[in-house]
Amino acid sequence: MQLSEAVGPSGQEESIRLQLEDLWRPFTTTMRADAMGNLIAMQQGSGPEPRPAVMAAAHLDEIGLIVTQIEEGFLHIAPIGGTDRRVLLGLEVLVHGREDIPGLIGTRPPHVLSAEERQKTVPWEKLFVDVGLPAEKVNQLVHVGDPISIRQPLLTLENGRVAGKAFDNRASVVALTLALEELAQREHAWDFYAVATVQEEVGLKGAITSAYGINPQLAVALDVTFGKQEDDSKIGVFELDKGPTIGLGPNFHPQLFQRIEATAKELEIPYHLDPTPGASGTDAWGIQVAREGIPTSLLSIPVRYMHQPVETLARRDVERTGRLLATFVAGLESSYRPGWEDEVDETAARSDQ
Repeated sequence: MQLSEAVGPSGQEESIRLQLEDLWRPFTTTMRADAMGNLIAMQQGSGPEPRPAVMAAAHLDEIGLIVTQIEEGFLHIAPIGGTDRRVLLGLEVLVHGREDIPGLIGTRPPHVLSAEERQKTVPWEKLFVDVGLPAEKVNQLVHVGDPISIRQPLLTLENGRVAGKAFDNRASVVALTLALEELAQREHAWDFYAVATVQEEVGLKGAITSAYGINPQLAVALDVTFGKQEDDSKIGVFELDKGPTIGLGPNFHPQLFQRIEATAKELEIPYHLDPTPGASGTDAWGIQVAREGIPTSLLSIPVRYMHQPVETLARRDVERTGRLLATFVAGLESSYRPGWEDEVDETAARSDQ
């Protein structure tokens, strides 16, 4: 609940980062925020120096809104990230001006619209935020460029489900926190870097910069993926409460996929395979090509209604993802380095024949 309801639109993650620092501090050896605002926590391994490093990244930011114009006390808005304007009408928001101001998203009522307008989604230029204050007071407290976040309490549903805002990707931040907590009680040879990245929703910026700075020997990104909805049989959607997905495809190193899959089987954790033919659109895409390249994998938690204020998931999938990540990291031998040795050896063997 704490992380879901916290405020952190892309580029404005400081408030939630400070909350996360308090959660992570008991389980870390060192912790810092870098120049981009990524939170980087390191848990020292027990292997001989120089120890290899494994990085696990989950993005901290959420989609939101920004003030583009103030007109007679009403705030015109535009999206930060992939905000879905189809579901905005009537939502409660917080305008982060000189102080946090509650407001509502509104537009002209259907009675005064043409028949054609009533059939269409309201365009951005006709949506506005009403904070209920006189225009003079609004001009004192709010400026163009101020961010706006959605106000949505977490709702506990039946059957182990919960719904709320910002599960993309606070659900993975919770899984990463669970992995940190478990690894604090277990021996692991590698140094473990837990990274809460920023500005994923606007271009993977935090993943690119943090991976460059840490320069790990391998990495695992954590994100959400599309949960199966009513009468949804498309490829690339996954049932809730059946475990995380493991990415495979050109964005992901095949050796890491094999090790993570084997770990899931060992733990008897259910999982899905998520074949991705190109860019995954996640932090894994930014991490993989940092510096000279970083072997990368992806674990994703199925979520329904992504980028809407009622994102829904199964809590057990979050717990399974954290346990799978922790056991994978704890199983990394000091001498292990992911590479292409098997492929090179096979090629050499064929050339000798």
